[in-house]
Amino acid sequence: MVTGAGQGIGAAVVRALVAEGAVVAAVDRDPGGIDALAAELPSVRPYALDVSDARAVDSTVESIESRLGPIGVLVNVAGILRTAPVVELTDGDWADTFAVNTTGVFHTSRAVGRRMADRGRGAVVTVGSNAAGVPRAGMAAYAASKAAATMFTRCLGLELARSGVRCNVVSPGSTDTAMQRALWGEDAEAAERRVIEGDLGAWRVGIPLGRIAAPADIAEAVVFLASDRARHITMHDLYVDGGATLRA
Repeated sequence: MVTGAGQGIGAAVVRALVAEGAVVAAVDRDPGGIDALAAELPSVRPYALDVSDARAVDSTVESIESRLGPIGVLVNVAGILRTAPVVELTDGDWADTFAVNTTGVFHTSRAVGRRMADRGRGAVVTVGSNAAGVPRAGMAAYAASKAAATMFTRCLGLELARSGVRCNVVSPGSTDTAMQRALWGEDAEAAERRVIEGDLGAWRVGIPLGRIAAPADIAEAVVFLASDRARHITMHDLYVDGGATLRA
């Protein structure tokens, strides 16, 4: 089960899991992207869902398990970004950000995690952000919501460890997605260069590896942590950001 599967990192995770032979329940609030994935990939099943709706999450998880079988891997990708200085941030933007980025992770992880624990196996991977560990100007709501989701996932991993369920986080840096490009404005080439080289005006260092991540770069890390190759890894937060945070 992959949330936020309609585009960007979520869609890349779906493709990577399918390449490993998985049948994937692709979940997204907007059905357009997941319907297109399902039309392209026979082993993808689309489910329209708003992860901020607890009752709908429980119903969808039940439907997935009754139709496709036990969920062995949950990947929490669904997320939104609302940018503004804190003193200009609205109550609505703050609440909406946490409803998806944090509470949505809680809803899906609770619904799937209890089933995994009963079965004694499973893996949960939450896609966080390197902004959860390093302050970002104009991104307080996003950074705080991702920090909360990260710590939630690690606590979940501690609670479910004796049940054989592993819970980890993948924290991307700047990645070439629609969310990233929305920050760039019209001159995408110049904006990408500023991200790579760093922007002292925004107190932000650059990317030492000299490139923006592709969604597939994040998906590969997710698939590794979800696989048996990572069977002795849990409660880990893996930064996939080209060294951008200097792992502060």
